[in-house]
Amino acid sequence: MARDGVLIAYGPDPVAMYRGPGSYVARVLNGEKPGDLPVQQPTKFELVINLKTTKALGLAVPDKLLALADEVIE
Repeated sequence: MARDGVLIAYGPDPVAMYRGPGSYVARVLNGEKPGDLPVQQPTKFELVINLKTTKALGLAVPDKLLALADEVIE
C-alpha cells in the first residue's frame, strides 16, 4: 500500500504468503487430512516507508526507523 501513497505499511511479506498454501496443497495431495494440518501464521513481515508522502505532509521520519525499513520509496 505504501507504493500507492500510504505513509507507512507494515504487514506480512506477500511472496511468503503465496508460497505457504502451495505446501499445504502438496501435503493434502500426498494423503494428509486437511484437518490434521497445523494453522500457520506469517513469520516474515515487511516495513515499507513512502518518503514522497512524508515530504508532502511535512513530516520527518527518524533515521532509526528508516534503517529498519525493508523498502524506502523516494
